[in-house]
Amino acid sequence: MTRRLDPGLEARRHLIEGYEEFPAIPAEVAQQWGAPFGPPEDWRLDIRDATVPGRHGPVPIRIYTPHGPAPESGRACLVWMHGGAFAWGDLDMAEAHEVARGVAGRADAVVVSVDYRLCPVPPELGGTIDGRVDERGRPVRFPVPQDDCEAVLDAVRAAPGRFGVDPERVAVAGASAGASLAASVTARAARAGRPPWQTLLVYPLLHPELPAPDAELADALRAAPRALQFPAWMRAAIERTTWGDGEAATPDSHPAIGTDLAAFPPTYIENCEFDAFRSSGQLFAEQLRAVGVDVVEATRPGVPHGHLDLVGFQPAHDTLDALGARLRGDARPAPLPGA
Repeated sequence: MTRRLDPGLEARRHLIEGYEEFPAIPAEVAQQWGAPFGPPEDWRLDIRDATVPGRHGPVPIRIYTPHGPAPESGRACLVWMHGGAFAWGDLDMAEAHEVARGVAGRADAVVVSVDYRLCPVPPELGGTIDGRVDERGRPVRFPVPQDDCEAVLDAVRAAPGRFGVDPERVAVAGASAGASLAASVTARAARAGRPPWQTLLVYPLLHPELPAPDAELADALRAAPRALQFPAWMRAAIERTTWGDGEAATPDSHPAIGTDLAAFPPTYIENCEFDAFRSSGQLFAEQLRAVGVDVVEATRPGVPHGHLDLVGFQPAHDTLDALGARLRGDARPAPLPGA
């Protein structure tokens, strides 16, 4: 049987077929590929921008609070970290704003979206330092983004009344690079004896070297447009932006190589069918299970890496349903293929 993308994406396949890498796709074509599939969802929320103090200066955040009365103990809370290879993205991208809105609405939970400091775009991808420096004027690299995200988790738990949340029900989550940050923040908090309530990781890359795909994943990657496979250029960009040339990965930058994974809280890992990074999410789930962590692992069918950035896309809504279910207290949402 021929493997195909979700029908909505398959109808756009011709736009990117033939390109070897996503950066080679002309901007106008990339915009057509990522154009909304429908209008944004409509949720009744109070949305406000704020900052919290961080090790490298103030950290901007955006807080999404549902309308209506909250439980006396406060709402559940999700500290959310968008993706973008540590060098792209902001609070307005769909993977930040639409995800935060959708989860807050579905779960009647507060979502705190983190505008962590971005690393410079690698020169081979047309980037410059462009003001992306830390408090000492050095290019932003590990552990600056991790420190920013940790500061937000600490701020929420230290002042739950400010956010209207239950300090015992604060989860961390992210997508892609944001999932790596969420895992790093979880590992730090767990080592300190204060793991978050739960951790939710969507299409994460958690290992310094991408694990080899199994036969099924290799078959899926052959069936997908080559530009969606995030080959060497993406891994090189992440290496450059995360810890810099000549520096070794550590358990703090890549929790999957740590030795204290048993301290992780209940964890949800959602991978994508047509995503080379799925091998990392699958292996991390195995590592957590091996040390007794409660793990739910799922593979979202029909989608490549980054589907949460597609506005009005049903599989993205399905992923938000799964995240919302976790925050509502359903530790095991309806399983997907691969769960």
